Amino acid sequence: MGDLQEQLQHKIDYKTKPLGALGQLESLALQIGLVQKSLSPFLVKPTILLFAADHGIADEGVSAYPKDVTYQMVSNFLNQGAAINVFCRQNGLDLKLIDAGVDFDFGNTTGIINKKIARGTKNFLHDNAMSHSQLLECLDAGASVVKELKDEGCNVIGCGEMGIGNTSSSSMIMSCLTDIPLEKCVGRGTGLDKNGLNNKLSILQRAMAFHGPITDPMKVMETYGGFEICQMCGAMIEAYKNDMLILVDGFIATNAFLVAYKMNPQIKRNAIFCHQSDEQGHKALLDYLDVKALLDLNVRVGEGTGCALAYPLVRAAVAFLNEMDSFEEAGVSNKR
Repeated sequence: MGDLQEQLQHKIDYKTKPLGALGQLESLALQIGLVQKSLSPFLVKPTILLFAADHGIADEGVSAYPKDVTYQMVSNFLNQGAAINVFCRQNGLDLKLIDAGVDFDFGNTTGIINKKIARGTKNFLHDNAMSHSQLLECLDAGASVVKELKDEGCNVIGCGEMGIGNTSSSSMIMSCLTDIPLEKCVGRGTGLDKNGLNNKLSILQRAMAFHGPITDPMKVMETYGGFEICQMCGAMIEAYKNDMLILVDGFIATNAFLVAYKMNPQIKRNAIFCHQSDEQGHKALLDYLDVKALLDLNVRVGEGTGCALAYPLVRAAVAFLNEMDSFEEAGVSNKR
């Protein structure tokens, strides 16, 4: 690894530019080369995996939108009408839609990968969100989607989500696993007003008091997770095992990554953090992980939109590494 890193850094440094002049693109190119163990990395079949599921905690009014919006947005994805559809088309990404646990029967609808665990989690204000066996099923489901993509040649995935109530789950996961106070992890989600935000925080504080302190990542997921969050986590873990790039979206996806990171810190080598969400806790979580996002656009749509928006930068990093001339190739005098 040491020799490869030195060779990659030399290749980057001797491109026709001042040393370090491509900034974050240079560290990105180095990272991608190390993940692929290559001086000439390439991107194949980039795919966004969009996991959708419902949450029992949504019954407590923690979102500005009703729970029905989850299945309605899934229909919107299928009709190619959502932000993620637009950005995937624009930037040449495939999109796979996974029903991880939506409270709706899609039957044999074309375009949905059926990995439904149940029709939503239980309400974690009164119970664990899921059983241990359901958590294991989630991790396996996410992994199976990635295994299939790997077999098709894909070497870069992004994870997105849809699920009314999932910022509440994510806030609980974040607070438990980082020891950051809950009030700094809880944000407006789908757009709560001040009263709605205060109500959300109060409900989540009651849930934390009900369950007590939890620090084991698997137990945290059982207690507070969502089926889509757990399946994202399983997908990321499998992608790491297969030397694939992992594009990490916003607040919810970063919490799925946080669980994977707690299970194996080495996974950070493969992760590209695409944007800093406008959700309150996201910056604190990125700081906790000691990572810098590629974009900061005040975006908080979810769906994997940050991954799709940042992907051209990933492509640019690979392109300059592979196509830009060195000083010697261009016949340009290097720095004295």
